[in-house]
Amino acid sequence: MSLGPVMLDVVGTELSVDDVRRLQHPLVGGVILFARNFKNCEQLKALTISIHQVRQPPLLIAVDHEGGRVQRFRDGFTAIPPMREFGKIWDSDRKQARALATEAGWVLAAELRAHGVDFSFTPILDMDYGDSLVIGDRAFHLDPRAINELAFSLMDGLKKGGMAAVGKHFPGHGFVTADSHVSIPVDEREFDQIAQNDMQPFRQMIDEGLPAIMPAHVIYPKVDDKPAGFSERWLQKVLRQRLGFNGVIFSDDLSMEGATVGGDVTTRSLAALNAGCDMILLCNRPDLADELLETLEWKMPAQSIVRLARMHGAHHPKNLTQLHKTGVFAEAVKRVARVGQPEGDLFA
Repeated sequence: MSLGPVMLDVVGTELSVDDVRRLQHPLVGGVILFARNFKNCEQLKALTISIHQVRQPPLLIAVDHEGGRVQRFRDGFTAIPPMREFGKIWDSDRKQARALATEAGWVLAAELRAHGVDFSFTPILDMDYGDSLVIGDRAFHLDPRAINELAFSLMDGLKKGGMAAVGKHFPGHGFVTADSHVSIPVDEREFDQIAQNDMQPFRQMIDEGLPAIMPAHVIYPKVDDKPAGFSERWLQKVLRQRLGFNGVIFSDDLSMEGATVGGDVTTRSLAALNAGCDMILLCNRPDLADELLETLEWKMPAQSIVRLARMHGAHHPKNLTQLHKTGVFAEAVKRVARVGQPEGDLFA
């Protein structure tokens, strides 16, 4: 059974009978984990093993583990700083900022891979305009050059740790104030203004091999009356054709308020898939998950199957304790944990 186009969540710290039933459905291709799915490192590893054993090929396991306020697993994991902290260092020492971003990506990926997680939805490529309620310090910088340098470095570190990167939120979520989790943001700018600013980090990262992208639940009415994740114009004409992107397109969570303009859960799922998403996310609503699995009809394109197969995690450390005792990794952990702390030269 190949991977399906739907990524769901699970209810608790171990799989329930209903979880297993849903995950065995042919439309399902992945699982996204949240803080509620984490009790400790041993439990997390047991949970990911049980998810991977549900079927073959194994389902993809993902998490929003960016650092700062968006880090689902805490106890036993290195505290990754908000990405804005790397941007602050970049302002005074670009080389040091890039090196630290690489180490952060390595630490983040290696620790997640040691627990069976395939990838994290990171890095944020949005520009930090200073007004967004949902982006804020999750963004690296306002300068597209800084975003590109730091995001590329983080991607390099993720790859070293066995993990693919996912850039978000295309074509840019940083300009609007509203939070798409609870409202429907509208960005009134012209396409050229977005293309010359917010899209630049995406363009550069695509040229450098970015494996996956997540579009924004934002409406850009000067371009299309649909949010980017439901827009064939944004995903096919701009992202695929104009920017030449051939990686995975993941929808943002279709249970978010910003997605409700797409209609009921099946209608909005079909809208996202027809617009060009390879995989759609539906989180925190098991009732809607059951409705979707019962009603959605979708034949997975061969290209989507190939793209998603590349998102499986690569090599991973068998023992996180031993990894933390390894000199070079232990030093990287110390430096990453000190980012944002007033302790002088991080490489001293």
